[in-house]
Amino acid sequence: MPAQPLDTKTVTALVSDAAAAPSMHNAQPWKFRFFRADRAFQVRSDPERTMPHADPTHRALHIGCGAALFNLRVAAAHAGWEPATQLLPDPADPELLATVELAEPVRPETDLAPLYPAIRRRHTSRHPFSDEDIPQAVQDALCGAALREGARLLFPTEWHVESVLDLVQDAEGRDSLDPSRFQDVVRWTRIGADITATPTDGIPDYAFGPRKRGGKAPVRDFAGRRPIPGRDAATFESKPHLALLGTTGDRPADWLTAGQALERVLLEATLDGLATSLTSHALEWPELRWAVRDPQSAMGFVQMVLRLGYGEQGPVTPRRPVEDVLDIEP
Repeated sequence: MPAQPLDTKTVTALVSDAAAAPSMHNAQPWKFRFFRADRAFQVRSDPERTMPHADPTHRALHIGCGAALFNLRVAAAHAGWEPATQLLPDPADPELLATVELAEPVRPETDLAPLYPAIRRRHTSRHPFSDEDIPQAVQDALCGAALREGARLLFPTEWHVESVLDLVQDAEGRDSLDPSRFQDVVRWTRIGADITATPTDGIPDYAFGPRKRGGKAPVRDFAGRRPIPGRDAATFESKPHLALLGTTGDRPADWLTAGQALERVLLEATLDGLATSLTSHALEWPELRWAVRDPQSAMGFVQMVLRLGYGEQGPVTPRRPVEDVLDIEP
């Protein structure tokens, strides 16, 4: 397939696809800069979209930007360009997280372009999933997807799942005793008819999913004690299918790697017909995060807990206009 010309229309479409990635509370903490002369993108963090209470180290910010970076690579390959990526290329510029140079036509053997249809189909689902098992072949394929991006995906044993669920419950209890922990949630949730009719970020109340009246699925209730008129209640799965995504190290480059691996896994899962959601609740407390890891595994640091299953896909959540996140340079 011939590469599409890198005109404004194509560049805008690439960034629109990149920005469809998930991020903590849908804060969309990224910016993009395209240099026409070099045919290269910069992926940058947006310091105005940090979360001082839930993400003081900016680990989740890097994971979200890494997911957007992966979408950009997939979209570029789909457009016929080979994305040459470098992480953290300038230590003097910490907001510059990655560069993506589109110097050559895409290689015929690329495995990125086939993932493209899933970019717009992938949505976080906060609805109940069935208890149907995920076939071993699908699990193996998802683990392989993480490995291709330099991370590891582990489907924990039953006892380990119960341990992780206990840690999530512990995190919820700690949050309830510390009102400041809810400030980030309040900032990034959109509730009620008095909000803008067209939000561009955050989690609108229609995406909260039903209130949990039973089950063990680790689904964060973004409403808290705030009433949501017309919100339903539902029983969630009793044996949720969880997966742990982790890396060997725990530095910004590792977080970007984790974000790219996370998005590859999510896109693969979407193509396999799975619904997906994420939880970082227990990972937001340093004294709990270490316990999420299986001590018998080779995984160094858990970066995200995924919930996978067969069920209702989540709704589309708002995205910032491309002109707000993209600058095009000569």
